Amino acid sequence: MTEHPKTETLTAERFTGSFTQQEPIPEAGIAAALEVLRHGRLHRYNTAPGETAETALLEQEFAAFTGARYCVAVASGGYALGCALRALGVQPGETVLTNAFTLAPVPGAIASLGAVPAFVGVTEDLVIDLDDLAAKLPQARVLMLSHMRGHLCDMDRLMALCDAAGVQVIEDCAHTMGAAWNGTPSGRHGAIGCYSTQTYKHMNSGEGGFLVTDDADLAARAVMLSGSYMLYERHLAAPGPEAFERVKYVTPNVSGRMDNLRAALLRPQLADLPAQIDRWNDRYRAVEAGLRGTPGLTLIERPAAERFVGSSIQALVLDWSPEAIRQLLARCAARGVELKWFGGREPVAFTSRYDSWRYAPSEPMPATDRILTGILDMRLPLTFSLDDCALIARIIRAEVSAVYQQAA
Repeated sequence: MTEHPKTETLTAERFTGSFTQQEPIPEAGIAAALEVLRHGRLHRYNTAPGETAETALLEQEFAAFTGARYCVAVASGGYALGCALRALGVQPGETVLTNAFTLAPVPGAIASLGAVPAFVGVTEDLVIDLDDLAAKLPQARVLMLSHMRGHLCDMDRLMALCDAAGVQVIEDCAHTMGAAWNGTPSGRHGAIGCYSTQTYKHMNSGEGGFLVTDDADLAARAVMLSGSYMLYERHLAAPGPEAFERVKYVTPNVSGRMDNLRAALLRPQLADLPAQIDRWNDRYRAVEAGLRGTPGLTLIERPAAERFVGSSIQALVLDWSPEAIRQLLARCAARGVELKWFGGREPVAFTSRYDSWRYAPSEPMPATDRILTGILDMRLPLTFSLDDCALIARIIRAEVSAVYQQAA
């Protein structure tokens, strides 16, 4: 049984848990990984006669989970993004639209191909600004849509806009594995969906990722790009040989395969994912309830059409000065609560903003800057109990109130 952090109540309450401690890998995953280690066939194409690789089985299971026809398991979520761009034929110098509120691997995947990221604004709901997107769609033929920190925009409207403009959509689902909009799983609206299994995502293999699509040609290109050589027939969630005949001699090998060890760790986690999503959302709602009505703090109201996965929570301190926000961060940290701030002028750990990426020059975006400056972010690992979440909310509420009253 997981032990939960204790609290100190001699003066002000303090949280003593870790915001980066994950739950252990399921015992079934550990046993499967040990079996792979014992036989030594970690490479996905190194199989014994009659054996099906763990990676091929995982691809088949993840395709079924998302409802996709095809799935390719790869080395990382970032690799999946780059692979998707290559599969769509993005060329050096080509403009690719993406969110201004995202993480560095998204514009990084675009720039790694020599393509040019063009940023689209963010709303107070922390989703892509669809009016800004509509104005910028004529610039590009590809949108790399980041469902940043698990927030889904109105995907019906977005796809109507993109379809009308002839723009292909790649969905970055690093934070939305298991989420859905109006019943359609995240990653299944556009041409390609990309997912991550990095430690802080919804399944944990250290690094890893998936690419899913219903398009046979895109899937065949992705398999060849991932480094299948001519062993594509060993995939269970890939198109038939006729699709590979069209692409196998003209698609470069940009090796980024997942291995059987990571696949063995992930298969039991995939089976557990629906139950884990419910646990994350219980924790999200506990923190949300504790923060609701805090003066100076704006919560993100989740739409009824969105089935989200609350592995992190965000709130806004709109129009606060940077000095007041830094004071809030320091006060919360002193009480054991680790908040990340996406509005800082310099990147810190994983936080950064569109004007941090100097390889992708952009025009100023004042309305977006106002929102980015006010974004607070906090992980909600499943090692937290519901009592922990209530305590964390009390601490944040108290410190927001204190700083807000001082500034009033």
